[in-house]
Amino acid sequence: MTEGYEVLKSTERLRNRVFAIVTDELRMPDGSVAERDYMRHVGSVGVVALDDADRVVLVRQYRHPLGGTIWELPAGLIDVPGEPLVDAAARELAEEVDLCAGRYDLLADANPSPGCSDEVIRLFLARDLSEVPAGERHSRTHEEAGMTVERIRLDRAVAMVLGGEITNAACMIGILATAEARARNWATLRPVNEPLPN
Repeated sequence: MTEGYEVLKSTERLRNRVFAIVTDELRMPDGSVAERDYMRHVGSVGVVALDDADRVVLVRQYRHPLGGTIWELPAGLIDVPGEPLVDAAARELAEEVDLCAGRYDLLADANPSPGCSDEVIRLFLARDLSEVPAGERHSRTHEEAGMTVERIRLDRAVAMVLGGEITNAACMIGILATAEARARNWATLRPVNEPLPN
């Protein structure tokens, strides 16, 4: 907690396997007290899978709060206790787009909605891609069953971000971070085992 801010009371309003809704009574640096409602989130990982033809692997997935489909990265929850985050990313890559990667690097960490959630998403760059063998592929259900997968040239994906076609925050950050990393000859990439930010 930043100096000058003090949680006086915390009340959990709702809990499911992904998040909890909490109300904190918070003393401000000037001594005033206010209530803040927010979501405590398990966290997530996302993968920018970049193939040898400089294309990123994107999915279009139905998102009920938006009432439609949007472009996203292969991504998922940090919901397996003790699982290294890079392994979670590899699992999501295999489950959502039937791919394995020979190399992973850390691209970025992001807080997609800091005004209402403590969620952090760790974004990885995956390269040296190969197909998951047909007999080992994950059976997708619910919204994932209707996902479509496309490979889009990185420069085109950047244009889609800047033109408003891609609006998912993690996808935007991942694509732009990958383009910048490529422009800097991959010098901005970090080790996959760095601790998450506090």
